[in-house]
Amino acid sequence: MDAGPGAAGSAGAVGMGCIGFPNHPVWEVTTECNQECRHCHVAAGRSLPGELDTDQGRRLIDELAAVRAFRMLAYTGGEPLLRKDLFDLLAHSSERGFNNTLATNATLVDRAVARDLRRRGVAIAAVSLDGADPDTHDRRRGRRGSFEAALSGMRHLREAGILLHVNITVVEEDLGRLQRLIALGESLGAGIILVYQLVPQGRGRALDGEAFGRDANERLMAFLAEAQRKSSAVLEPVAGPQYWATLLRRAGISGGPLLRAAEKVFHGCCAGRGFVYIKSDGTVWPCAFVPIDCGSVRHSSFLEIWERSPQLAALRCESRSFNERCGGCAYARVCGGCRGRAYARCGNFAGDDPGCFIQPPAQIPARQSPFMEVQDAN
Repeated sequence: MDAGPGAAGSAGAVGMGCIGFPNHPVWEVTTECNQECRHCHVAAGRSLPGELDTDQGRRLIDELAAVRAFRMLAYTGGEPLLRKDLFDLLAHSSERGFNNTLATNATLVDRAVARDLRRRGVAIAAVSLDGADPDTHDRRRGRRGSFEAALSGMRHLREAGILLHVNITVVEEDLGRLQRLIALGESLGAGIILVYQLVPQGRGRALDGEAFGRDANERLMAFLAEAQRKSSAVLEPVAGPQYWATLLRRAGISGGPLLRAAEKVFHGCCAGRGFVYIKSDGTVWPCAFVPIDCGSVRHSSFLEIWERSPQLAALRCESRSFNERCGGCAYARVCGGCRGRAYARCGNFAGDDPGCFIQPPAQIPARQSPFMEVQDAN
């Protein structure tokens, strides 16, 4: 896959990463939301001043389409269905050759909405499910009735022929409940289930003490590896790039041609490396959990930012040696550590991933990253 004129190979990632798909952009079309989730990295609620309007959104889609490695465009929020021109934007990106993905809480999806989404090129709907029962889900979403409304919306999406993709955000206390949640997702016909570890950004900062540590992260990776053997859905962790290293280590692969082959398929953290997040006001971030300003599509074309941002260039560094722990690890290129967790912990996306259990802190002394100076370059 190349990335268009002047950008061939610039992303550095083609295979599956921690977000579950190959190269693609995610556009936060609005921060307006009808729920108030306690873990929301956007701290969504009201729409913010200065969100891209319809014409600016169409221009952004055109610029994204110039990156030929991008064949899927994910719409997120807030709640995208609250944006009045959403269906026009979906139709435009479909005309430009994108398969559309919609991240939604599904509470606004009835049969007619689901059919309209399908007609406008929505191939995948990513629906958040935070509990296997109304009490847990509604409490975390901040709205009574959210659970039943989400289940109804998911059924309508499936009936319309849209692939269901369930997103689950977990904290340490959820490890014992995760099997029930996965079983619920499977019963709803989910083809993909992504298990998001809480990264303390936005409202999630108040939950920092509940985020996964090294031991819990290792237990989660082991759980998912075993659960995948029986699941009818594709299970994958988000903000858990150690998953691929776990599977390789279990298989006794730590070097040689098998590891080199794995490096072509699995890329761990893909922040800025084929994955990119565009805020509702047009600001470009490497990832939803790495809130580093790489430029704005209001002032520069997306392709210019994609090619020239020093922050994105640092994240694409082929050695992946953000710090000594990653640089000395055999699995640096299939993992790379979660840059969002590193940023949340120390304000430096090139720092240590506090959830890493592959290379314990005492094993390799940390050093200052050579990339620290690029984070605030803009």
